[in-house]
Amino acid sequence: MTHDARIDQLRQRIAQFPKTPGVYLMKDTSGRVLYVGKAKDLRSRVSSYFQDSADLLNTRGPNIARMAAAVVDIDFLDCDTEVDAVLTESRLIKDIQPPFNAQLKDEKTFPYLEITTSDDFPGVFVTRTPRPKGSKLYGPFVSPHSLRDAVNALQKVFKYRTCELDIRADDESRRFFRPCLLHAIKQCTAPCADLISKEDYRKDIDRLKKFLASKRSVVLRQMNREMEAASADLRFEEAARLRDRIKSIESLSLSGKPAEHVQPEPFFVDPAKGLEKLGELLELDDRPRTLEGIDIATLQGEESVGALVCFIDGRPFKNGYKRFRIKYVEGVDDYAMIREVILRRYRYAAEGEELYPDVILIDGGLGQLHAALEAFGEMDIRPPMVISLAKREEEIYIQARSKPVRLTRNNEALRLVQQVRDEAHRFAQHYHHILRRKKTFDEEVAAGRRPPRARRKAKRDADEPGSQDDDATGEGASG
Repeated sequence: MTHDARIDQLRQRIAQFPKTPGVYLMKDTSGRVLYVGKAKDLRSRVSSYFQDSADLLNTRGPNIARMAAAVVDIDFLDCDTEVDAVLTESRLIKDIQPPFNAQLKDEKTFPYLEITTSDDFPGVFVTRTPRPKGSKLYGPFVSPHSLRDAVNALQKVFKYRTCELDIRADDESRRFFRPCLLHAIKQCTAPCADLISKEDYRKDIDRLKKFLASKRSVVLRQMNREMEAASADLRFEEAARLRDRIKSIESLSLSGKPAEHVQPEPFFVDPAKGLEKLGELLELDDRPRTLEGIDIATLQGEESVGALVCFIDGRPFKNGYKRFRIKYVEGVDDYAMIREVILRRYRYAAEGEELYPDVILIDGGLGQLHAALEAFGEMDIRPPMVISLAKREEEIYIQARSKPVRLTRNNEALRLVQQVRDEAHRFAQHYHHILRRKKTFDEEVAAGRRPPRARRKAKRDADEPGSQDDDATGEGASG
């Protein structure tokens, strides 16, 4: 396809985009996501990459310019608000790891407002690592600075504690405790010093929870009156402080919903709990112990590889890892590659010479699951359970079920299969990159652009354990 034809095709595609907030995904010829971005107006934002007057090199840098030159398709997810778009973008970048996204790839997440409801005297905190249970979460919030300012402003109204002290209602020694400065400046009712009863403190926390769940209009009207009075009395510094607090409280609306937008990184994955939940989801007789995850890595059909990772009792078992150089599939055909890996990996289990794992996880959606089941259909003995996990929506497709299952982002079963899927993806990409580097070495040596020393280094890389093209096992093993 010529450059002009590619641009015309993209413009026709973009013309169908809605003029709403959302997330867009730039893809190359193999369907790989190159870049994920957010937009207030999807059509306007995405079209700006492909205008005749667009100077991406100077306005957005060489990285984005290279990306735009490789794009052949664009997909999108429309969102209800800009906040939804920000949080969805973050989730997709962490899940997909697009090569041209420089930010949001790490494990950092947006902050939450957490009320520790399981405590006798609940505390109110801004945190990126919420408790797994026993707390009420609000968020995630897109602005950490505004959230902290809002917590400080609301503390003047609801007088909750923000300390990490372990305060128990039955602790008689609290009567002798000296409260901190926050009590002296009337920002805390000092439950640490037994200056408020458990019941009265709970009433304040209940009011705060109602405030956070409402439009906050009563408190904001009161603060606006105080700001106007301070300004009329020429107390401009106080009026400015009130103005900033009002803006911070109003910014609490810039948050997602925990059930929809929770960022799973802060939540510890209990392997036992994850296996228990997964067994319930899949309706297995017993809790599964062994899981194997399969992924494919290729670049336009070259140096295509398959990878398999093994988890036992919810933890990686690297002696069970396998990798496969694709031998019988030409071009870009993920489904055929999955079938090849399935047949090569499980032929001994199908002959009754070894056991299947309890659960086999395929990285992909319904099409990848069907490809795997077709391969298993050619075998005499079929596995007990095969599922797939689709990126983007994180839906779980289960054999013999017509519809996918969508779990909350902090569900233990989802977090466990995500961990298996991500490890299979990492392992596949690692082997794929080894083969690409080796091919580059061989081409440069053949062209005389590398000295013999580089040839020896390439041979050492190729001779390292796990690089042989056989049916060995272990971390880095190939088949």
